[in-house]
Amino acid sequence: MDDIIKLQTRCVAHEIRNHVSICEMYTEIIKKNLEKAGFENNSVANAIECVKKSLRIISNSLLDLKSLNNLEPKNAGLKSLVQEGVRLSEAYTAGKHIQISCFVKEDAQIYIDENKFLACMVNIIKNGIEAIDDKGEINVIADIKDQYARIRINNNGKMITKEKQKEIFEEGFTTKPTGSGLGLHICRKNLEAQNAELKLNKSTKSLTEFEIRIPVFLL
Repeated sequence: MDDIIKLQTRCVAHEIRNHVSICEMYTEIIKKNLEKAGFENNSVANAIECVKKSLRIISNSLLDLKSLNNLEPKNAGLKSLVQEGVRLSEAYTAGKHIQISCFVKEDAQIYIDENKFLACMVNIIKNGIEAIDDKGEINVIADIKDQYARIRINNNGKMITKEKQKEIFEEGFTTKPTGSGLGLHICRKNLEAQNAELKLNKSTKSLTEFEIRIPVFLL
Protein backbone atom coordinates (compact mmCIF):
# COMPACT_ATOMS: atom_id res chain seq x y z
CA MET A 1 0.00 0.00 0.00
CA ASP A 2 2.83 2.40 0.88
CA ASP A 3 4.49 1.72 -2.47
CA ILE A 4 1.24 2.52 -4.31
CA ILE A 5 0.87 5.80 -2.39
CA LYS A 6 4.48 6.75 -3.14
CA LEU A 7 4.02 5.99 -6.84
CA GLN A 8 0.80 7.99 -7.03
CA THR A 9 2.42 10.90 -5.20
CA ARG A 10 5.33 10.95 -7.64
CA CYS A 11 2.98 10.77 -10.63
CA VAL A 12 0.86 13.66 -9.33
CA ALA A 13 3.99 15.71 -8.57
CA HIS A 14 5.27 15.03 -12.08
CA GLU A 15 2.02 16.16 -13.71
CA ILE A 16 1.79 19.32 -11.58
CA ARG A 17 5.38 20.22 -12.42
CA ASN A 18 4.57 19.87 -16.12
CA HIS A 19 1.77 22.44 -15.78
CA VAL A 20 3.95 24.70 -13.64
CA SER A 21 6.48 24.63 -16.48
CA ILE A 22 3.74 25.72 -18.91
CA CYS A 23 2.89 28.66 -16.63
CA GLU A 24 6.58 29.61 -16.43
CA MET A 25 6.82 29.51 -20.22
CA TYR A 26 3.78 31.74 -20.72
CA THR A 27 4.92 34.31 -18.16
CA GLU A 28 8.10 34.64 -20.21
CA ILE A 29 6.06 34.94 -23.43
CA ILE A 30 3.88 37.66 -21.87
CA LYS A 31 6.95 39.53 -20.68
CA LYS A 32 8.60 39.43 -24.13
CA ASN A 33 5.41 40.49 -25.93
CA LEU A 34 4.95 43.45 -23.56
CA GLU A 35 8.54 44.50 -24.18
CA LYS A 36 8.06 44.16 -27.95
CA ALA A 37 4.92 46.33 -27.77
CA GLY A 38 6.82 48.97 -25.80
CA PHE A 39 4.51 48.59 -22.78
CA GLU A 40 6.16 49.75 -19.56
CA ASN A 41 4.49 49.44 -16.18
CA ASN A 42 6.48 48.78 -13.02
CA SER A 43 3.56 47.14 -11.21
CA VAL A 44 2.94 44.70 -14.06
CA ALA A 45 6.65 43.93 -14.41
CA ASN A 46 6.93 43.31 -10.67
CA ALA A 47 3.85 41.07 -10.72
CA ILE A 48 5.29 38.96 -13.56
CA GLU A 49 8.61 38.53 -11.73
CA CYS A 50 6.79 37.53 -8.53
CA VAL A 51 4.70 34.96 -10.42
CA LYS A 52 7.83 33.51 -12.03
CA LYS A 53 9.62 33.25 -8.68
CA SER A 54 6.58 31.70 -6.98
CA LEU A 55 6.34 29.11 -9.76
CA ARG A 56 9.99 28.19 -9.22
CA ILE A 57 9.34 27.77 -5.49
CA ILE A 58 6.32 25.54 -6.24
CA SER A 59 8.39 23.46 -8.64
CA ASN A 60 11.14 23.07 -6.07
CA SER A 61 8.62 22.07 -3.37
CA LEU A 62 7.15 19.40 -5.62
CA LEU A 63 10.58 17.78 -5.80
CA ASP A 64 10.19 17.02 -2.10
CA LEU A 65 7.54 14.47 -3.09
CA LYS A 66 10.09 12.64 -5.21
CA SER A 67 13.15 12.81 -3.00
CA LEU A 68 14.00 13.44 0.63
CA ASN A 69 17.33 15.00 -0.33
CA ASN A 70 16.73 17.69 -2.92
CA LEU A 71 18.45 20.64 -1.28
CA GLU A 72 20.31 22.87 -3.73
CA PRO A 73 22.29 25.25 -1.50
CA LYS A 74 24.53 27.95 -2.99
CA ASN A 75 26.06 31.25 -1.96
CA ALA A 76 23.53 34.08 -2.01
CA GLY A 77 23.51 37.71 -0.95
CA LEU A 78 21.64 38.24 2.32
CA LYS A 79 20.30 41.68 1.37
CA SER A 80 18.88 40.75 -2.04
CA LEU A 81 17.36 37.52 -0.71
CA VAL A 82 15.61 39.23 2.22
CA GLN A 83 14.31 41.97 -0.07
CA GLU A 84 13.02 39.34 -2.50
CA GLY A 85 11.17 37.56 0.32
CA VAL A 86 9.45 40.82 1.26
CA ARG A 87 8.55 41.55 -2.37
CA LEU A 88 6.98 38.12 -2.85
CA SER A 89 4.94 38.53 0.34
CA GLU A 90 3.40 41.89 -0.54
CA ALA A 91 0.66 40.23 -2.63
CA TYR A 92 -0.93 38.91 0.59
CA THR A 93 -1.62 42.45 1.82
CA ALA A 94 -4.34 42.96 -0.82
CA GLY A 95 -7.55 44.22 0.83
CA LYS A 96 -5.76 45.21 4.03
CA HIS A 97 -3.97 48.35 5.18
CA ILE A 98 -0.65 46.79 6.08
CA GLN A 99 2.79 48.34 5.68
CA ILE A 100 5.73 45.95 5.25
CA SER A 101 9.09 47.58 6.02
CA CYS A 102 12.47 46.02 5.32
CA PHE A 103 15.74 47.02 7.01
CA VAL A 104 19.00 45.24 6.10
CA LYS A 105 21.80 46.78 8.16
CA GLU A 106 24.71 45.12 6.32
CA ASP A 107 25.20 42.58 3.56
CA ALA A 108 26.89 39.18 3.63
CA GLN A 109 26.91 35.85 1.83
CA ILE A 110 24.84 32.96 3.15
CA TYR A 111 24.96 29.36 1.93
CA ILE A 112 21.33 28.39 1.46
CA ASP A 113 18.74 26.80 -0.80
CA GLU A 114 17.19 30.03 -2.09
CA ASN A 115 13.77 28.59 -2.89
CA LYS A 116 13.34 26.98 0.52
CA PHE A 117 14.64 30.07 2.29
CA LEU A 118 12.22 32.32 0.40
CA ALA A 119 9.34 29.92 1.02
CA CYS A 120 10.10 30.13 4.74
CA MET A 121 10.23 33.94 4.74
CA VAL A 122 6.99 34.20 2.78
CA ASN A 123 5.27 31.75 5.12
CA ILE A 124 6.23 33.75 8.24
CA ILE A 125 5.28 37.12 6.71
CA LYS A 126 1.99 35.68 5.42
CA ASN A 127 1.18 34.39 8.91
CA GLY A 128 1.85 37.88 10.25
CA ILE A 129 -0.46 39.43 7.67
CA GLU A 130 -3.21 36.96 8.58
CA ALA A 131 -2.77 37.83 12.27
CA ILE A 132 -3.66 41.46 11.50
CA ASP A 133 -7.38 42.13 11.13
CA ASP A 134 -7.15 45.14 8.82
CA LYS A 135 -4.55 47.75 9.68
CA GLY A 136 -1.05 47.16 10.98
CA GLU A 137 2.60 46.78 10.17
CA ILE A 138 5.22 44.12 9.59
CA ASN A 139 8.94 44.77 9.99
CA VAL A 140 11.70 42.61 8.53
CA ILE A 141 15.06 43.44 10.12
CA ALA A 142 18.31 41.77 9.11
CA ASP A 143 21.65 42.26 10.83
CA ILE A 144 24.82 40.32 11.61
CA LYS A 145 26.01 39.29 15.03
CA ASP A 146 28.81 36.85 15.96
CA GLN A 147 29.18 35.57 12.37
CA TYR A 148 25.46 34.85 12.09
CA ALA A 149 22.78 36.67 10.14
CA ARG A 150 19.62 37.36 12.13
CA ILE A 151 16.45 37.95 10.16
CA ARG A 152 13.74 39.12 12.55
CA ILE A 153 10.18 39.27 11.26
CA ASN A 154 7.65 40.94 13.52
CA ASN A 155 4.03 42.04 13.33
CA ASN A 156 1.57 43.88 15.59
CA GLY A 157 -1.32 41.46 15.02
CA LYS A 158 -3.01 39.02 17.36
CA MET A 159 -0.91 37.54 20.14
CA ILE A 160 -0.03 33.83 20.19
CA THR A 161 -1.07 32.58 23.62
CA LYS A 162 1.53 31.18 26.04
CA GLU A 163 0.08 27.67 25.67
CA LYS A 164 0.19 27.77 21.86
CA GLN A 165 3.73 29.22 21.79
CA LYS A 166 5.02 25.90 23.15
CA GLU A 167 3.50 23.97 20.24
CA ILE A 168 3.85 26.44 17.39
CA PHE A 169 6.46 24.37 15.47
CA GLU A 170 4.86 20.96 16.02
CA GLU A 171 3.59 19.09 12.98
CA GLY A 172 -0.18 19.47 12.61
CA PHE A 173 -0.50 22.33 15.10
CA THR A 174 -2.29 25.45 13.83
CA THR A 175 -3.94 28.55 15.25
CA LYS A 176 -6.03 29.06 12.09
CA PRO A 177 -9.48 27.48 11.49
CA THR A 178 -8.47 26.23 8.03
CA GLY A 179 -4.74 25.79 8.63
CA SER A 180 -2.84 22.56 7.99
CA GLY A 181 -0.31 23.01 10.79
CA LEU A 182 2.56 22.25 8.39
CA GLY A 183 3.96 25.67 7.42
CA LEU A 184 6.16 26.52 10.40
CA HIS A 185 7.04 22.86 10.99
CA ILE A 186 8.33 22.50 7.41
CA CYS A 187 10.13 25.85 7.60
CA ARG A 188 12.04 24.86 10.72
CA LYS A 189 12.96 21.41 9.33
CA ASN A 190 14.18 22.86 6.02
CA LEU A 191 16.29 25.49 7.76
CA GLU A 192 17.73 23.00 10.26
CA ALA A 193 18.86 20.87 7.31
CA GLN A 194 20.94 23.88 6.20
CA ASN A 195 22.55 24.72 9.56
CA ALA A 196 20.02 27.49 10.16
CA GLU A 197 17.58 28.02 13.00
CA LEU A 198 14.01 29.30 13.25
CA LYS A 199 12.55 30.37 16.58
CA LEU A 200 9.79 32.46 18.09
CA ASN A 201 11.41 35.30 20.02
CA LYS A 202 8.23 36.57 21.66
CA SER A 203 4.53 37.13 21.26
CA THR A 204 2.82 39.83 23.29
CA LYS A 205 -0.27 41.99 22.85
CA SER A 206 1.84 44.54 20.99
CA LEU A 207 4.38 42.44 19.05
CA THR A 208 5.00 38.92 17.73
CA GLU A 209 8.50 38.23 16.42
CA PHE A 210 10.11 35.24 14.69
CA GLU A 211 13.83 34.97 13.99
CA ILE A 212 15.89 33.10 11.40
CA ARG A 213 19.55 32.64 12.34
CA ILE A 214 22.11 31.44 9.79
CA PRO A 215 25.94 31.48 9.41
CA VAL A 216 27.37 34.17 7.13
CA PHE A 217 30.48 34.89 5.09
CA LEU A 218 31.22 38.60 5.45
CA LEU A 219 31.79 40.56 2.24
